[in-house]
Amino acid sequence: MAEESNGSVEKHLEIPEIKFTKLFINGSFVDAISGNTFDTIDPRTGDVIAKVAEGDKEDIDMAVKAARDAFDNGKWPRMSGAERGKIMMKFADLVDQNTNELAALDAIDGGKLLSWGKMLDIPQSAQLLRYYAGAADKIHGETLKMSRELFGYTLLEPVGVVGHIIPWNFPTTMFFMKASPALAAGCTMVVKPAEQTPLSALYCGHLAKLAGIPDGVLNVVTGFGAKAGAAMSSHMDIDKISFTGSTEVGRIVMKAAADSNLKVVSLELGGKSPIMIFDDADVDTATDLALLGILFNKGEICVAGSRVYVQEGIYDEFERKIAEKAKNWVVGDPFDPRSQQGPQVDKKQFEKILSYIEHGKNGGATLLTGGKAVGEKGYYIEPTIFTDVTEDMVVVKDEIFGPVMSLMKFKTVEEAIERANKTRYGLAAGIVTKDLNIANRVSRSIRAGVIWVNCYFAFDRDCPYGGYKMSGFGRDMGLEALHKYLHVKSVVTPLYNSPWL
Repeated sequence: MAEESNGSVEKHLEIPEIKFTKLFINGSFVDAISGNTFDTIDPRTGDVIAKVAEGDKEDIDMAVKAARDAFDNGKWPRMSGAERGKIMMKFADLVDQNTNELAALDAIDGGKLLSWGKMLDIPQSAQLLRYYAGAADKIHGETLKMSRELFGYTLLEPVGVVGHIIPWNFPTTMFFMKASPALAAGCTMVVKPAEQTPLSALYCGHLAKLAGIPDGVLNVVTGFGAKAGAAMSSHMDIDKISFTGSTEVGRIVMKAAADSNLKVVSLELGGKSPIMIFDDADVDTATDLALLGILFNKGEICVAGSRVYVQEGIYDEFERKIAEKAKNWVVGDPFDPRSQQGPQVDKKQFEKILSYIEHGKNGGATLLTGGKAVGEKGYYIEPTIFTDVTEDMVVVKDEIFGPVMSLMKFKTVEEAIERANKTRYGLAAGIVTKDLNIANRVSRSIRAGVIWVNCYFAFDRDCPYGGYKMSGFGRDMGLEALHKYLHVKSVVTPLYNSPWL
């Protein structure tokens, strides 16, 4: 079984004070209109961290009204891009200055490793803000070469009020992945964080106020998807919804958008990503990549490399080495710097993953390693690897969203491509080979939004990210993300007696 960390948390970090638990609307923290609250839970123990305001339709209405007024009558969309960028730069500086606090909130609320939060999640969130701050004054249309006596040009205009529905697996990262390009475009917005991880989003609302973002431009409403999220998706005065989450909920969001005001929708949904490892790969490097591909963030990542295909020439060595490394993987308290994997986000997800593991065992798969809960309290699960699996098994078809890998053998390049594409998802894929011809052929043959060759999780703020098939549509990050918050308007006037077209 995986190693377990038993270090004293208190000597590593004092648990953060919870400063913000109310809704952030129009620049102020306010109670929900109903007065209702809900418990946010510490996945390390199952204990209540704090009671958080439970927003519903009436609160969404109030937040949208503030955002609409800020868009229609406020200064944010009417500022120069350079002015917006300057405020966003200050926002980014404040995120950097509060790295420890934000990382600690995501650790206690979502079970994320504190060390990774401080090293990656929070600094990269600040850099995302800076990237789009730098793009804010470079938004422009183009002059058109018309075919007759007309002068034409395009304008890029902010879409209006945006509703961001963000997931629980990367609370701070996803907050800024959504909000940053929308802010740069001149949009106003309502952000609904996942009910499992509301704390860092509220803290970010506080930082936005300190940075000088005008009241009403950025609002945060905590609550449940079935109420607050549904109210946003069907709201007649929201112009666009950007949603990251499960494919099942994405369908509901899209239908609500269609049934209301036909608002623009972008969806980043589930995945069942393949990693294909060819005979010429270095086995030690390949096992490290594959293990990180499934265990990073305890498998709670939509691009998790949960289907690993290894060519038959190196399969036996690969299987032996990855089993050894998985057994030495340290599962423990996310505040302990020795831990490599924290708890799953909540009891529901914990039980769902264990249920899938039972499906695998009962369905004929062989449990190579792991398969059990870790410890007496909290939602910890051992790194789990199944062998002897086939594409028709539930553990291979469904997105488990946990530390569960299906390990399979293949013979030829053609077989690897065919099996990798045999999924309803198309979010990401990994290729490990020293052969450039194989890398080029396979990367062009896999139907997925991002292909990583000899690396994995190689995200970058300039690299667009999104899915094919039932993994959704629309792109986050890169300039592609900025343009999804902009409308293209064409302006045409006649030309009279012009010496040329």
